[in-house]
Amino acid sequence: MSIVDTHMPLLERAKSGDQAAMVELLRLCQPDIRRYAQRHCLISDIDDAVQEALLTLSRRLSSVRALAALSGWLFRVVQRECRRLGRTALHFDPFDEEKLEDWLAAHSTDALRMELASALDSLPDTYRQIILLRDFEELTIGEIAERLALTPAAAKSRLHRARLLAREYLLG
Repeated sequence: MSIVDTHMPLLERAKSGDQAAMVELLRLCQPDIRRYAQRHCLISDIDDAVQEALLTLSRRLSSVRALAALSGWLFRVVQRECRRLGRTALHFDPFDEEKLEDWLAAHSTDALRMELASALDSLPDTYRQIILLRDFEELTIGEIAERLALTPAAAKSRLHRARLLAREYLLG
């Protein structure tokens, strides 16, 4: 069940200009937006993408015609923001599907596994470790920071750098 189904009166009140309803709607939407951003953004861009999606929601809710489409619309806003932030930070579009499809088509499954293993092996131990903890063990940034005796900011920074190095190895 989506936020639209469970909170239709709240959505209607927010759409009609009720500020308290808008604040509550933004509060309710934030966890879903954050989860979506965590899957689609570089780790360092998540907070910016969430903030931009919430701002866009607050500015444009009155222009949304079909409230039933709100969830999909919000996810597209987050995805576009993640793409924009990725292009700005890396001068690279991590969601360039055509380039990715071409790259994947040029490699068999076994070759992809070997490429990934080689990319991970090419990383210094500290970077390899953080990628394995985040992407294979699926630990949160807080859990990683605690395990490695780092601040959450240092863990995010190290993960971001590790992913950049792995991407350079794979696509460079």
